[in-house]
Amino acid sequence: MPRPQKHVFVCAQSRPAGHPRGSCTERGCKPVIDEFFRQWQARNLFATVSIAQSSCLGPCQLGTSVVVYPEGVMYGNVTVDDVSEIFEQHLIGDEVVERLVVPKDVW
Repeated sequence: MPRPQKHVFVCAQSRPAGHPRGSCTERGCKPVIDEFFRQWQARNLFATVSIAQSSCLGPCQLGTSVVVYPEGVMYGNVTVDDVSEIFEQHLIGDEVVERLVVPKDVW
């Protein structure tokens, strides 16, 4: 397997209900993860992009978090509807989706 050009980490952190930090799981990360894997497969990007679920990425208050390396760009409040844009603009087009980037004081 060749080294991927991009590596995507999608937070799948789960905490008990009522935890003060919350979690991406309670904010709907599962459908987002599923959509990343669905599009990755449909686009046949196995050789250039790697998708992985991760534990906590930090900013739990920002909903589903996604980090793309090697750029080190963190996206927050990612929804299923945002996944196509991340693929087209960032993973394929090499341009950051600015509207989804977390604030600089977060990452």
